[in-house]
Amino acid sequence: MQRVSGEFFNMSALEMAAALLGMVMTHELSPGVFLRGRIVETEAYLGSGDEACHASRGKTKRNSVMFGPPGTLYVYFTYGNHYLLNIVTEPEGVAGAVLLRAMEPLEGIGIMRQHRGRKHDHELMNGPGKLTRALGLTLEHNGTSLLGGPVFLEKGTPVRQEEISTSPRIGISKSTELTWRKFITGHPCVSRGRIGPPVKKKKRILES
Repeated sequence: MQRVSGEFFNMSALEMAAALLGMVMTHELSPGVFLRGRIVETEAYLGSGDEACHASRGKTKRNSVMFGPPGTLYVYFTYGNHYLLNIVTEPEGVAGAVLLRAMEPLEGIGIMRQHRGRKHDHELMNGPGKLTRALGLTLEHNGTSLLGGPVFLEKGTPVRQEEISTSPRIGISKSTELTWRKFITGHPCVSRGRIGPPVKKKKRILES
């Protein structure tokens, strides 16, 4: 188990989105009990020139963590149901973060099933709200550092450039032209759906 040093986080959000692929996110739930997942999908967000970013209109109480030191966790609650996990990047004072969208479960899978209910292993962490629940992360972890404490990043299996795919981000309505989503091509744990409120189905009108 080799923790990533602080120097790793000193890069832009766009670089970090690709660099995180293959890394392992670990939560030591209790002494000697680890929940671990390999990162397979990410999205970059920047405070400047990105209307989908929480910090696009400046610093607020909610998004202030995004302006903090690189390697800080930015966790927020959305749509009344999901905690989403981001890693802060960019120099301190400049807003930027990478959303973790999907992971491959590695360790503590039995506990992850308890957190998520009875699911197939590849479905335990195949979405941003799913992976935080599987890892047992909540708003209590917002603002904590990956450089110390029970939540940290480990070096994982390297991912070759030719294994990485790029696409527009998922589940947003602004800055949709920005292709800042990165994922391991063909990985079974990459997300398939979108994070957002339920889509209301139109009632079918039957002709008489």
